[in-house]
Amino acid sequence: MVRGKTQMRRIENATSRQVTFSKRRSGLLKKAFELSILCDAEVALIIFSPRGKLYEFASSSMQTTIERYEKHTKDNQANNKSVASEQNVQLKHEATSMMKQIEHLEVSKRKLLGESLGLCSIDELQEIEQQLERSVNSIRARKAQVYKEQIEQLREKERVLTAENQRLNEKCETMQPRQPVSEQRENLACPESSPSSDVETELFIGLPERRSKH
Repeated sequence: MVRGKTQMRRIENATSRQVTFSKRRSGLLKKAFELSILCDAEVALIIFSPRGKLYEFASSSMQTTIERYEKHTKDNQANNKSVASEQNVQLKHEATSMMKQIEHLEVSKRKLLGESLGLCSIDELQEIEQQLERSVNSIRARKAQVYKEQIEQLREKERVLTAENQRLNEKCETMQPRQPVSEQRENLACPESSPSSDVETELFIGLPERRSKH
């Protein structure tokens, strides 16, 4: 039957905790002994029980192994300090180099802005002038590109609005009611009377004298 996995936490029951400590302590000491024999390793094991009782195992001498451990630890610390010192030196060198680069860039910036030109030679001034010309050309090219993109956007917007306007006009035409053919014929046959047709006229037949007396 397979034994379930033991959960790694403190055993609350004191009796069970003491039994487990005794079993695992013995197993750990046995494993340390086997490791020293099978692999010819120098092993030192120190165990303090919950009550403070000491259990230990050393393949040679506990004191010798502890001294060896302390020496190895000091050597590692010295190596770590040496590595850290070398890293600090390298970081300082990089920081100094970066400061020089920043200072050079600041000087170049001031010259491009027209400042601190009193000590510049003719060659330096010509180089600054050429650099400014290249910058201006680059700015003009970018400006033209931006204008071109904006014009294309406006043209596209115009096409969209024209198509939308045409669609709305066609929709309005389909929504207007059509006049029947019979009404159209009546309107053509009987046009509206003009204002002159409403004027009363009198027709007189006879001599002009009678007309005036009338």
